[in-house]
Amino acid sequence: MTNDLMTIRTMCDAFDVTPRTLRFYEAKELLFPVREGTKRLFTKRDRARLTLILRGKRFGFSLEDIRQLLDLYDRDGNDLAQKRAAYDLAMKRLAEMETERAALDTAIAELKGELAENAAVVAEPARNAA
Repeated sequence: MTNDLMTIRTMCDAFDVTPRTLRFYEAKELLFPVREGTKRLFTKRDRARLTLILRGKRFGFSLEDIRQLLDLYDRDGNDLAQKRAAYDLAMKRLAEMETERAALDTAIAELKGELAENAAVVAEPARNAA
C-alpha cells in the first residue's frame, strides 16, 4: 500500500475515531474511500475532508453545514469561496456560542447563589448531630 492510501484501521488510529464513524461519514457521502473488494482505502483527499469534518463538529457545525463547505471546494476547485463561506459560518457559530456561554454563566452564578444561601441550612443538622 502506498502512503497515499490508508486502511480504515490506520485512519481510525490517525484520527482517533471508530470504524463506525468513518462508515457513517461515508454513508452521508462526506468521505469517498476507494474500494478494493471489501476493503476501504482512504485517500489524501479523504484525510483532508475528515480533518475538516472533525473540526467542524468540534465547533458545533451541523453535518449539512460541513457538507456545504466541502461541496463548495469540490465544485469550484478553489478554496476562496469555501474560505468565505466558512468564515461567515464560523462568525455566526461564534456569536451563538458566546450567547450560550453568557446564559451558562448566568445559570452558574444563580446556582452558586442558591448553594451559598443553603449552605448554612444544610450544615446546621450536621453540627447538631455531632
